[in-house]
Amino acid sequence: MNIGKDLVAASATPLVLSILSEGESYGYAIIKRVDELSGGELQWTDGMLYPVLHRLERNGYVEASWGKSETGRRRKYYRLTDEGSEELASQRRQWKVVNSALRATPFLEFQLPPRKSDRSTQGDT
Repeated sequence: MNIGKDLVAASATPLVLSILSEGESYGYAIIKRVDELSGGELQWTDGMLYPVLHRLERNGYVEASWGKSETGRRRKYYRLTDEGSEELASQRRQWKVVNSALRATPFLEFQLPPRKSDRSTQGDT
Protein backbone atom coordinates (compact mmCIF):
# COMPACT_ATOMS: atom_id res chain seq x y z
CA MET A 1 0.00 0.00 0.00
CA ASN A 2 1.25 3.47 -0.82
CA ILE A 3 0.54 5.79 2.11
CA GLY A 4 0.33 9.43 1.05
CA LYS A 5 3.01 11.92 2.02
CA ASP A 6 0.55 14.11 3.93
CA LEU A 7 -0.55 11.24 6.17
CA VAL A 8 3.03 10.10 6.73
CA ALA A 9 4.07 13.65 7.64
CA ALA A 10 1.08 14.13 9.96
CA SER A 11 1.81 10.89 11.80
CA ALA A 12 5.59 11.34 12.12
CA THR A 13 5.62 13.38 15.33
CA PRO A 14 3.22 11.20 17.33
CA LEU A 15 4.95 8.04 16.09
CA VAL A 16 8.43 9.21 17.08
CA LEU A 17 7.23 10.51 20.44
CA SER A 18 5.39 7.25 21.10
CA ILE A 19 8.43 5.17 20.24
CA LEU A 20 10.62 7.29 22.50
CA SER A 21 8.07 6.91 25.30
CA GLU A 22 9.12 3.23 25.30
CA GLY A 23 12.68 4.33 26.15
CA GLU A 24 15.80 5.95 24.76
CA SER A 25 16.59 5.06 21.16
CA TYR A 26 18.68 6.01 18.12
CA GLY A 27 17.81 6.72 14.49
CA TYR A 28 18.19 3.30 12.90
CA ALA A 29 16.30 1.62 15.76
CA ILE A 30 13.46 4.14 15.42
CA ILE A 31 13.22 3.43 11.68
CA LYS A 32 13.11 -0.32 12.37
CA ARG A 33 10.45 0.18 15.08
CA VAL A 34 8.25 2.17 12.66
CA ASP A 35 8.62 -0.66 10.15
CA GLU A 36 7.71 -3.21 12.82
CA LEU A 37 4.71 -1.24 14.16
CA SER A 38 3.31 -0.71 10.65
CA GLY A 39 3.78 -4.29 9.53
CA GLY A 40 6.23 -3.08 6.90
CA GLU A 41 3.78 -0.56 5.40
CA LEU A 42 5.76 2.53 6.48
CA GLN A 43 9.26 2.60 5.05
CA TRP A 44 11.01 5.57 6.62
CA THR A 45 14.47 6.71 5.59
CA ASP A 46 17.18 8.69 7.37
CA GLY A 47 16.22 11.69 5.25
CA MET A 48 12.68 11.53 6.58
CA LEU A 49 13.44 10.76 10.25
CA TYR A 50 16.30 13.09 11.11
CA PRO A 51 14.53 16.36 10.24
CA VAL A 52 11.69 15.22 12.54
CA LEU A 53 14.11 14.38 15.36
CA HIS A 54 15.93 17.71 14.95
CA ARG A 55 12.64 19.64 15.02
CA LEU A 56 11.52 17.74 18.13
CA GLU A 57 14.87 18.52 19.74
CA ARG A 58 14.59 22.26 18.86
CA ASN A 59 11.07 22.28 20.36
CA GLY A 60 12.36 20.70 23.58
CA TYR A 61 10.39 17.46 23.17
CA VAL A 62 13.48 15.24 22.93
CA GLU A 63 17.05 15.45 24.14
CA ALA A 64 19.99 13.91 22.34
CA SER A 65 23.26 12.65 23.71
CA TRP A 66 26.20 10.82 22.23
CA GLY A 67 26.93 7.30 23.36
CA LYS A 68 28.56 4.16 22.05
CA SER A 69 27.00 1.17 20.39
CA GLU A 70 27.81 -2.40 21.35
CA THR A 71 30.56 -2.32 18.72
CA GLY A 72 32.08 0.87 20.17
CA ARG A 73 30.91 3.20 17.38
CA ARG A 74 29.56 6.62 18.35
CA ARG A 75 25.80 6.83 18.18
CA LYS A 76 23.35 9.63 18.96
CA TYR A 77 20.62 8.57 21.36
CA TYR A 78 17.31 10.38 21.77
CA ARG A 79 15.05 10.43 24.79
CA LEU A 80 11.69 11.99 25.56
CA THR A 81 11.63 15.05 27.82
CA ASP A 82 8.81 16.00 30.19
CA GLU A 83 7.63 18.50 27.55
CA GLY A 84 7.74 15.69 25.00
CA SER A 85 5.51 13.53 27.21
CA GLU A 86 3.03 16.41 27.43
CA GLU A 87 3.14 16.86 23.66
CA LEU A 88 2.60 13.12 23.17
CA ALA A 89 -0.51 13.30 25.38
CA SER A 90 -1.77 16.24 23.31
CA GLN A 91 -1.06 14.39 20.04
CA ARG A 92 -2.92 11.32 21.31
CA ARG A 93 -5.97 13.44 22.16
CA GLN A 94 -5.89 15.00 18.69
CA TRP A 95 -5.60 11.64 16.94
CA LYS A 96 -8.51 10.27 19.01
CA VAL A 97 -10.68 13.13 17.72
CA VAL A 98 -9.64 12.45 14.11
CA ASN A 99 -10.21 8.71 14.59
CA SER A 100 -13.67 9.30 16.08
CA ALA A 101 -14.61 11.63 13.24
CA LEU A 102 -13.52 9.07 10.62
CA ARG A 103 -15.41 6.28 12.39
CA ALA A 104 -18.58 8.42 12.43
CA THR A 105 -18.56 8.79 8.63
CA PRO A 106 -19.06 6.30 5.78
CA PHE A 107 -15.24 6.30 5.53
CA LEU A 108 -14.98 2.82 7.08
CA GLU A 109 -17.59 1.34 4.76
CA PHE A 110 -15.11 1.29 1.91
CA GLN A 111 -13.27 -1.99 1.58
CA LEU A 112 -9.87 -2.22 0.00
CA PRO A 113 -9.20 -5.21 -2.24
CA PRO A 114 -6.98 -7.82 -0.58
CA ARG A 115 -3.25 -7.27 -0.98
CA LYS A 116 -1.38 -9.65 -3.27
CA SER A 117 0.34 -11.20 -0.25
CA ASP A 118 -3.07 -11.83 1.36
CA ARG A 119 -4.39 -13.49 -1.80
CA SER A 120 -1.43 -15.84 -2.04
CA THR A 121 -2.05 -17.13 1.49
CA GLN A 122 -5.72 -17.83 0.88
CA GLY A 123 -6.40 -21.43 0.00
CA ASP A 124 -9.03 -22.75 -2.38
CA THR A 125 -12.37 -22.68 -0.64
